[in-house]
Amino acid sequence: MSELIVKAEKLTKVYKLFAEEIAAVNNVDLEITAGDFISIMGPSGSGKTTLLDMIGCLDSITSGRLEILGKDVSAMAESKLVNVRRGKIGFIFQDFSLIPTLTALENVQLASYFAGNSQKTQKLTVFLEKVGLTHRANHLPKQLSGGEKQRVAIARALATQPKFLLADEPTGHLDTENSLEILNVFKQLNQEEGLTIIVATHDQRLGSQTKRIVYLQDGKITPS
Repeated sequence: MSELIVKAEKLTKVYKLFAEEIAAVNNVDLEITAGDFISIMGPSGSGKTTLLDMIGCLDSITSGRLEILGKDVSAMAESKLVNVRRGKIGFIFQDFSLIPTLTALENVQLASYFAGNSQKTQKLTVFLEKVGLTHRANHLPKQLSGGEKQRVAIARALATQPKFLLADEPTGHLDTENSLEILNVFKQLNQEEGLTIIVATHDQRLGSQTKRIVYLQDGKITPS
């Protein structure tokens, strides 16, 4: 039986806006197992990013239960959530979030360091190799294309040796060609290495290539 990576039961996140309460995520039940490649899709404001943030232990839970890698994180203190995130969850963002004064390799090296890993610099190039960017290892972000920046961001996430990847609109700022490159990287990591990948996206090209699609509408999972 495959390892259960994520188990959400009646997961809910409510934001208060003056006197109004808005359920960004509303009674979501979801299970994700090891080796899955899943896309969370829906229109803007459907709750995709909020759900991803809760799975990534970046946002608190209003009600319901959430287990990550077998641990109940529903009411876990931030000091303990840090340990859940560190080295277990790899994050990839729409805006790349690279440090502009560091080279591609140095961005990867810094992530590895903060995750508590001790690989030597030369060994960290393997993560750039996985995304096809060893030849750009010593380039700064400003010298890279959008697609190359996102591939560095993926390499940086891999350097933390995570149990699974979370990607929030990873092709949102990319053209068709670069979007397809990112899709191919994800597919390779999933198919060849068995890495679990969870993507929040409105990109139909990306969503259609994942193993499973979860559709959100007004914070609730809806039929396709």
